[in-house]
Amino acid sequence: MKNISVQPAGGRLGVLVVGLSGAVSTTFIIGTLAARKGLAKPIGSITQLSYLKVGKGEDKREGLIKDLVPLAKLDQLVFGGWDIFPDSVYDGAVHAQVLNEKDINLVADEIKAIKPMKGCFDPDFITRLNGTWVKDNSATKWELMEQLRADIRQFKADNKCDRIVVIWAASTEAYLPMGDVHMSLDKFVAEMKKPGTKLVAPSMCYAYAAMMEGAPFINGAPALTVDFPAMWELADKTGCPICGKDYKSGQTMMKTVLAPAFHTRMLGLAGWFSTNILGNRDGEVLDDPASFKTKEVSKLSVIDSILEPEKYPDLYGDVYHKVRINYYPPRNDNKEAWDNIDIFGWMGYPMQIKVNFLCRDSILAAPLALDLVLLADLARRCGMKGIQKWLSFYFKSPMHKLDEVPVHSLFEQDAMFRNKLREIIGEEPYDYSE
Repeated sequence: MKNISVQPAGGRLGVLVVGLSGAVSTTFIIGTLAARKGLAKPIGSITQLSYLKVGKGEDKREGLIKDLVPLAKLDQLVFGGWDIFPDSVYDGAVHAQVLNEKDINLVADEIKAIKPMKGCFDPDFITRLNGTWVKDNSATKWELMEQLRADIRQFKADNKCDRIVVIWAASTEAYLPMGDVHMSLDKFVAEMKKPGTKLVAPSMCYAYAAMMEGAPFINGAPALTVDFPAMWELADKTGCPICGKDYKSGQTMMKTVLAPAFHTRMLGLAGWFSTNILGNRDGEVLDDPASFKTKEVSKLSVIDSILEPEKYPDLYGDVYHKVRINYYPPRNDNKEAWDNIDIFGWMGYPMQIKVNFLCRDSILAAPLALDLVLLADLARRCGMKGIQKWLSFYFKSPMHKLDEVPVHSLFEQDAMFRNKLREIIGEEPYDYSE
């Protein structure tokens, strides 16, 4: 086993959130600030609450991940970011209606002072929102990226941060397929410098700027963003970790639990119909067919790699999988997900499973954002660069190279994640049979 040299987690860690005033971001920031004051529990955060088993034989032991692994502490985090609306984190949280007034006011003074920098916005990629706090849209994407780099440097200096992590928690962009300009860094840079290009999304500008400033980039949405060879080349060149895409929060989390159960038991699957109603800003954006296409591709990618239909055609060779998202304003952030699952068993006899998950989208996503910030910073301090496959646990559509098949099973992802943590602290993979 190779030794991993880990730089210390000293100093201040700047957390720059794209979509600073949105539901996920404000819930993440308020919960983190409240947790570090001892006013709330970081429930859902694996880094803060989960134990890690290590050692062999008589030396077997376990401890909290945050005690065993050299992560940054919550009181080291400094929050900032960008948005296409000027609301402070306080105003954004009130508007989002995820947290009640009592919980928002636990840290009111702090979050009133956290205000966004102007966002990079292209209405062709988010058609249902009209950004009012935006950088000059006449600039090329390259010029916008340079402005974002300047923002990062200014924030880092103003807040005396030692390191920065950039995390995307903004709305889903319109679907953009990978093209020739995305295949090499030279081609991509040339495209960024072309006026009016529609092959470079705003999210790509943030990712490029982050890596050029030495900051890991986390893609919490299903857009292309950093998931193409030119960005992988940049990550390698700058030594930056990247990960994504799309937080695995509600319905897809259930799929990555149930599908492995069917596969393990060799039960057949005939069809899986999933639908959602959602009323927050993300739901409004996803009401646009182009943005929904991006989300649909992410959600539909889960089942095949778990069930391996090419190996088991009798069980999974003809699965009908459909996903729908419906914008329904009265629900705000309180998403309701329905799944109808048609399975079959011994001698082909059919059975059904119904799942009705009345979840809270941002409540589920916020702890994922906290974990990913701390773990991406850890990866950077460990000298890891490029796609962080060990963080697949956190994403609906885990990033992978073009010739690879992603791991989607939640249990396999958890094993990958925990073994990487053991490797970082100099421990062997855990042997549960001893």
